[in-house]
Amino acid sequence: MQTIDLLVQNGKVLNVFTNSFEINDIFINNGKIIAVGNHSELKAEEIIDANNQFVVPGFIDSHVHIESSLVTPSELGKVLVPMGITSIVVDPHEIANVSGADGIKYMIEDAKQTPLEVLVMLPSSVPATSFEHNGATLTAEDLHPLYNEESVIGLAEVMDYPAVHNKDKDMMAKLKDALDHGYQIDGHGAGLSLEQLKEYHENGITTDHESVSLEQMNDRLAADMNVFLREGTVERDLQNTIQAVTEDNSDRFSFCTDDKFITTIIQEGSINFNIKLAIQYGLKPETAYKMASYNAAVAHKLDKLGAIKEDYQADLVIVDHLDQVDVKTVIKNGKVMTEESFNTTPIEFDENCVHQNLSVDDLKLPLNSNKCHVMGVIANHIETTHSIQEVPIEDGYFKTDLANDVLLMVDAERHHQLGTYGLALVHGFNIKNGAIATTVAHDSHNIVAVGTTKEAIYRAIQEVTATKGGIAVVDEGKTLATMPLPVAGLMSDKSWQAASHELEEIEAAFKKISDGVDFDPFITLSFLTLPVIPTLKLTDQGLYDFNQQKIISVEAE
Repeated sequence: MQTIDLLVQNGKVLNVFTNSFEINDIFINNGKIIAVGNHSELKAEEIIDANNQFVVPGFIDSHVHIESSLVTPSELGKVLVPMGITSIVVDPHEIANVSGADGIKYMIEDAKQTPLEVLVMLPSSVPATSFEHNGATLTAEDLHPLYNEESVIGLAEVMDYPAVHNKDKDMMAKLKDALDHGYQIDGHGAGLSLEQLKEYHENGITTDHESVSLEQMNDRLAADMNVFLREGTVERDLQNTIQAVTEDNSDRFSFCTDDKFITTIIQEGSINFNIKLAIQYGLKPETAYKMASYNAAVAHKLDKLGAIKEDYQADLVIVDHLDQVDVKTVIKNGKVMTEESFNTTPIEFDENCVHQNLSVDDLKLPLNSNKCHVMGVIANHIETTHSIQEVPIEDGYFKTDLANDVLLMVDAERHHQLGTYGLALVHGFNIKNGAIATTVAHDSHNIVAVGTTKEAIYRAIQEVTATKGGIAVVDEGKTLATMPLPVAGLMSDKSWQAASHELEEIEAAFKKISDGVDFDPFITLSFLTLPVIPTLKLTDQGLYDFNQQKIISVEAE
């Protein structure tokens, strides 16, 4: 008789190949599943009786930026694993846009401390665009040595369609390098047509997570892409896209969170929340759980992951009720997860990545015409509206229009003290007295701020500069709350509990200076600087029109 590590018995086990639950025993040894079924010749040192419970493969997040949680990888693992998320596929292009390869290496090293399996896609677009300033540049030659890292599994979201279309030499080298390694290449097809998506696929880019409608979902299916259904803090896309999933095509879908604050994860969950929503919207539980595990593994070419089968990695989740996704036990690499599984030591990140020399007078927007382009927030989405409005002018400068909720916004370079900054007008924040600022500004991560007066905006910017990065809320007279993010200006160096508490204080402070909004104002603000997403966005070089693919004047012609 052979002695093994662990037996999970009598559970209703998800068979992802038949898409059904079967009562079975699972035999685990040395981190792997060695048998499923009745094997009396095997004796386990530890037995878990899953009677009347459901046993499913560990959940996989198909695409996520750890930096968006505002905590480090090792801290995020303490939150995700108890929720059943055993593996995440990450794109560290946020920190790469600030600190280059050193930032990626920091993320890889810190992630080694957590039992959460952090699989890395190397950033394809650093910088994301040529019309803004970021902190670093990563060429194909720079990325090549990083493929030697054990956790690296592919090339992350390609968002520079023009570079692909024009056969840019460096972009082609990046694609070829990933394909030569036999790895997966993720896409970022926001705003792309069906023909453009097909062009992506012809170049080896086979996934996308930017669908926000059924039409876009169908285009991606027609382009033969695997689709990641997204539900983040601000990217609330699942409700508008889940109806595209059928039993016939469900193998083409998995789940992702993309960008999710630590507070949102604590409040509602991660991939476990995606599963719950999918079932609520009518998906069969068997299908939803398969999408959350096996489908994600297949999309990323992850062998022996995502299924409960002999010779597969022993990543299991035990739940009481399928529709509630109420996780009771998590097994990662054959080990039952407990609080003792998460002993970590913070890895220091000493580089100060926040430098700026703005003056109060820089925050005055001169206008010759009162007809201006105005960027509009779309609640719980990262796209924006584009309108032309008449705005008030005083002494030749824009005057805050509280009645119509049109405020001044600034994006200021913070990496090389270049002194560049862009000004624009934005609608939707409902701020009545004060300003907010953050050094989290996708994807170049300069300083972005919005407020009612230049003095308030300036004070908020000074606050996040003094803390080597962060988020700040001020009223017209004082600072109300600050969340320091000294790790590249993107992440807290504190525990997830302390970071979430600080973020809650920031959110409470925002309510004091505004009439309230039905979206997260901070992560929404951070995406108003992402010019690869429609339609108006602000960079440190000015207001960018996605449809025209160029910088435009704030004044409308």
